[in-house]
Amino acid sequence: MYAVIKTGGKQYKVAAGEKLKVEQIPADIGSEITLDQVLAVGAGETMTFGTPLVQGAKVLATVVAHGRHDKVKIFKMRRRKHYQKRQGHRQNYTELQIVSVNG
Repeated sequence: MYAVIKTGGKQYKVAAGEKLKVEQIPADIGSEITLDQVLAVGAGETMTFGTPLVQGAKVLATVVAHGRHDKVKIFKMRRRKHYQKRQGHRQNYTELQIVSVNG
């Protein structure tokens, strides 16, 4: 069984036992959280879509770790104008272990 969830403004296809990195969630490491914004639930050939959410569906996940992604380098330049700007960014994430999908 798998589900399509929405968290942090993004959508993820998840199944039980998977690990995934999502936008940072304020939760302690080792705590269990419930993701209730489920857009679709599927098992084999059958698929249930929500309008916009599936009623009563939820995904249970355990917080494994918090961290920061690799640095993204931003470089802006205007040719012949002697303008150069360098900037970097590291986005925070929360790593989740999917425990179960209830549809």
